[in-house]
Amino acid sequence: MSSSESSERRIATLAGEALTKVYRTGVVEVHALRGVDLQLYERELVVLLGPSGSGKSTLLNILGGLDIPTSGRVWFRQTEITDADESALTRYRRYHVGFVFQFYNLIPSLTARENVSLVTEIAREPMDPAEALSLVGLGERLDHFPAQLSGGEQQRVAIARAIAKRPDVLLCDEPTGALDSRTGILVLEAIERVNRELGTTTAVITHNTVIGSMADRVLYFGDGRVIDSEYNQTRRSAGELSW
Repeated sequence: MSSSESSERRIATLAGEALTKVYRTGVVEVHALRGVDLQLYERELVVLLGPSGSGKSTLLNILGGLDIPTSGRVWFRQTEITDADESALTRYRRYHVGFVFQFYNLIPSLTARENVSLVTEIAREPMDPAEALSLVGLGERLDHFPAQLSGGEQQRVAIARAIAKRPDVLLCDEPTGALDSRTGILVLEAIERVNRELGTTTAVITHNTVIGSMADRVLYFGDGRVIDSEYNQTRRSAGELSW
């Protein structure tokens, strides 16, 4: 059975239908999304590739409940969240979605363990912070402050923080964008491990085409649309990548 046939028989963890997003500044309209359809399936790792301004981040923000579409519909599993009120969207983000951004947003006065604990204190069935940090290769750095960590280590703390609440979906927006190749690959290995070992449905935004080879599926973006998609018959491990 091909990957595409297998996906068609599964229920999507997260799905969007005919999503548009229009930003208005005075009389000027900017169309960030122009009718996007997509599904993210259970345990899948999807890479969203495209240049800056192609709509990738806008789409991820809508799927993650950080923004609402101008038109179209979003489902988490079989529940539509498009018209959810703010309290429902807060619960959705808190319990079901983990976010990783290009910049780490760690609190400087807290250790790695304490930064992760901020999330576990409000989660329903969290991982132990030390377990989450060990999963991303930082088991020996629990009590280090952000200033004592490299950029890649800080990003891995951010990943641990995102996955410690055991989210159903992990959304990563340019997680290696501020890192060199060697450090970026360590971060990708952490994301890959979360996807494989926890089975977390994972989407990674990037403009780096090399990263697409570690995905189950690659979606190509341009001008607010998905312009192409392809399945990788064999995923390359993050450790095999270079750029």
